[in-house]
Amino acid sequence: MLPMYKRILLKLSGESLMGDKNFGLDSTVIARYARDIKSITELGVQVAIVIGGGNIYRGMNEAETGIERAQGDYMGMLATVINGMALQSGLEKAGVYTRLQSAIKMEQIAEPYIRRRAMRHLEKGRVVIFGAGTGNPYFTTDTAGSLRAIEIKAEVILKGTRVDGIYTADPEKDAAATKFEHISFNDCISKNLKVMDMTAFTLCMENELPIIVFDMNKEGNLFKVVTGEKVGTLVKG
Repeated sequence: MLPMYKRILLKLSGESLMGDKNFGLDSTVIARYARDIKSITELGVQVAIVIGGGNIYRGMNEAETGIERAQGDYMGMLATVINGMALQSGLEKAGVYTRLQSAIKMEQIAEPYIRRRAMRHLEKGRVVIFGAGTGNPYFTTDTAGSLRAIEIKAEVILKGTRVDGIYTADPEKDAAATKFEHISFNDCISKNLKVMDMTAFTLCMENELPIIVFDMNKEGNLFKVVTGEKVGTLVKG
């Protein structure tokens, strides 16, 4: 079976790694994700990954925590590296070669982010996990995902969520919400659909980088998306 894309960036939320827990990591979820990612690398797809850190640390209101925003954002970046290490371990247990690159230097556990080196790893068939966001506070991991995807010349961002696409309203709160099969960037903005934060979304729109939002928690969906089945919602120009 031939894949639709040669190089993708998979964006995962930190919360997705919790499974049914309230905090931390669920080894069964990591193992399932590893199987799904392995299934597309076996098709020859080059895979880069950005993971959030919300399962470990979610930047909270400064008034509540007493932690200033920039400091809290750096804490969140460290959480994404922990998640990256966990996914790296799961992938290598499944027999997938990986590299973890960090936007903040921590030589003992991750390579520094170097664009050309990341692309070389991808060309050699290694899965590259980008940790520590952009390395700057005030930027989300969605923005980091969009930025890295553009830098490495990915053909699409696959945003794995717990919902099977983009809806007219939150389907977990509104039973009447209907799903879009595909939608333009401009329609997402005019309908105020929160696909990603605006910085990340604008980066994709300006660089004509399509986004597919799909349910990553259903095993096999990643394979279906990559091989062209109609799964999730496609956002493009």
